[in-house]
Amino acid sequence: MSTDVLLIDTPRPGVRRLTMNRPEKRNALNNALRGAIIDALAQADTDPTIHVTILRGGGPSFSSGYDLSADNKVDQPYYTPSGPGQWPRHVVDGWFKIWDLAKPVIAQVHGFCLAGGSELATGCDLVYVAEDAKIGYPPVRLMSPPDNQFHPWLMGMRNAMEMYLTGDAINGIEAASMGFANRAYPAGELDEAVLGIAERMTLIPVELLQINKRTVHRAMEIMGMRAAIRSGTELQALAFTTEASLAYRAQFKRDGSSVRDLLSQRDAPFKDYRERGGDKA
Repeated sequence: MSTDVLLIDTPRPGVRRLTMNRPEKRNALNNALRGAIIDALAQADTDPTIHVTILRGGGPSFSSGYDLSADNKVDQPYYTPSGPGQWPRHVVDGWFKIWDLAKPVIAQVHGFCLAGGSELATGCDLVYVAEDAKIGYPPVRLMSPPDNQFHPWLMGMRNAMEMYLTGDAINGIEAASMGFANRAYPAGELDEAVLGIAERMTLIPVELLQINKRTVHRAMEIMGMRAAIRSGTELQALAFTTEASLAYRAQFKRDGSSVRDLLSQRDAPFKDYRERGGDKA
């Protein structure tokens, strides 16, 4: 069932599609939206008529990241034990809930896919992007490394290092070549391309599709991906104790103008994201 923050449809037999519906916020991830995504994915996973789920963003972007204007400590959609580092452990728990689903989930990415939005996309099994998408993790500039430190695993050491040390964005074509995404398509072709790929998956018996998905995940887990991402949450929490991060975050007043000003403060020296003409992340 659709909600105010998440629209749900079944565009092809066996294909469920979730559309994040906060276009005025570029689908910034507040607790209500994160909870709706996790719940809808779980419902699709238990529906015997569904083989695969597509997750996309309504409006101009996939997702601009976590909603910094919201108090994300309140009404979290699922329990994560408290203590230092609760937030990064909490969101990583959520993205691993997607990882652990039986059936495949596709992220369909266009526009901005930043910070927590990129974490959400990489929690999915397949990622298809618009060629002109903008994918990055700008919080590394004044706040912390990612909560979900997927970059070295998907993109390799050199590409991950550059993204962590600059916070720069890559486009969809670069994302596909570096391993963040499977393929990039012209923006106008993305919807049909993703539906076509999902439809091909419905030709495989669903019980075999589930085993095929787990086969890849088990290989990554044996190599240590899950343990490494979980350990990364501790480094994210450590970064929050640094003088620079504390000073930057102390300025947040959880209102739109304050957040916009602070994003500009972060990105103005780099002349990108909000500070590039026409780009208003």
